[in-house]
Amino acid sequence: MAEHAFIDTVAEVEELAAKLALEKVIAVDTEADSFFHYFDKLCLVQISASCGTFLIDPLAVPARAFDALAPVMADPAIRKVFHAAEYDLFVLNRHSGIRVRNLFDTMISAQLLGYPAVGYGALVERHFDVRLSKDQQRTDWSRRPLKDVQITYAAADVAYLVELSQILERELESHGRLSWAQAEFAALEQRVWPEREFDEQGYLRIKGARKLPARNLAVLRELFLLRDKRARESDRPPFKVMGNGTLLDLAQNPPLSRRALGKRRGITDLVLRRMGQEVVDAVTRGFEGPEHPPLERKAAGNGRRRLDRRGEARLEELKRWRAQRARELELDPGVFCPNASLEEIAGEMPRSAEELARLPALKSWWAQHFGAELLRVLHDVEARVPADDGRAHAHHPPHAQQPQQPQHAQQSPHPSGHGGQLTIGPDGLPVRRKRSRGRRRGSRGGRRR
Repeated sequence: MAEHAFIDTVAEVEELAAKLALEKVIAVDTEADSFFHYFDKLCLVQISASCGTFLIDPLAVPARAFDALAPVMADPAIRKVFHAAEYDLFVLNRHSGIRVRNLFDTMISAQLLGYPAVGYGALVERHFDVRLSKDQQRTDWSRRPLKDVQITYAAADVAYLVELSQILERELESHGRLSWAQAEFAALEQRVWPEREFDEQGYLRIKGARKLPARNLAVLRELFLLRDKRARESDRPPFKVMGNGTLLDLAQNPPLSRRALGKRRGITDLVLRRMGQEVVDAVTRGFEGPEHPPLERKAAGNGRRRLDRRGEARLEELKRWRAQRARELELDPGVFCPNASLEEIAGEMPRSAEELARLPALKSWWAQHFGAELLRVLHDVEARVPADDGRAHAHHPPHAQQPQQPQHAQQSPHPSGHGGQLTIGPDGLPVRRKRSRGRRRGSRGGRRR
């Protein structure tokens, strides 16, 4: 058998499924093309097991070919090892309805062990003294034929996963954290993945959008809708048509002519030629049409929960407790307990383990291990803080600490949780978290390895 068997027929997929059904553990990874197309699609599936390494071409076989693999993926007797599984699970499910059982995620494991770098490449270098190539992170996996360097790169993504999972599992067990990881894996397995739909209010998730006056917000909405229309027509990701920063800048200071538009940051000569008048027309519609309706004020201007004085005092005390416990456990504070969870605790003020367990932002394993300690912290701060005047105040933390990172995407998510939601971009579509082969997780569909 070739070192990397390339599978591009239904018969070969069925033959592979029969082989994998006899395995105890397999490593799985995927490649997608969201960096190059409006609707990202599954472009490659890599599987490694004791019987070999296989690259399945989803562009060459119909989606029904994956029906043969579905029983293997759902078999609880076969462990499936992923790194930063969230996006892989999403695209596999969207492509062919596959659900995965008996999952092990090496990135989540590394996070729960307090590793300073949790990218696949960093873990491989740490444990195997091998430095993986990064030169295909921005490659277009939808192009055929694939180059030899792409095939080698893709195969390397699963080459070390099984052995790596064994190392990390032993470390989790020795630290008493294996149950934490297993709970996170189970939560990922049960996730319900979103339909791929365009969110017409996605512009509200652009950083700085909610601070705009109503008139400027109307301009931003029109620009956002125009960008999506052009992205669909050209089959390009929206950020390659115009970036979010450019949209916000144009909304803050609307240009009312092509000449004024041409002087703005992010507007290239190509953009000006291809869609300059459309941009000006969109600005005019927003500038001269009805104002944007008022936004619901469910939270502070920064999207965080509004707390009264006692809630603020509870939050600050919880953050001090979190910082101390995270240091003791050698965990990133945001991995130990995200800010959103602390804010919900501070706002709801649970007084018993039962009330704490009912908070949506808290995982059951976390409440079980740290709930009693947290309740004591809340009791102590309540005894010290004077009665409140009842007025709510927007909480503005100086610099909210965030989890390190996956994802497959920006900062590292809290393992699979509230924090572990699939990232939804301002275009309303799921975004693959970047995963770096170095410090963390391109376009693999945009997840840093």
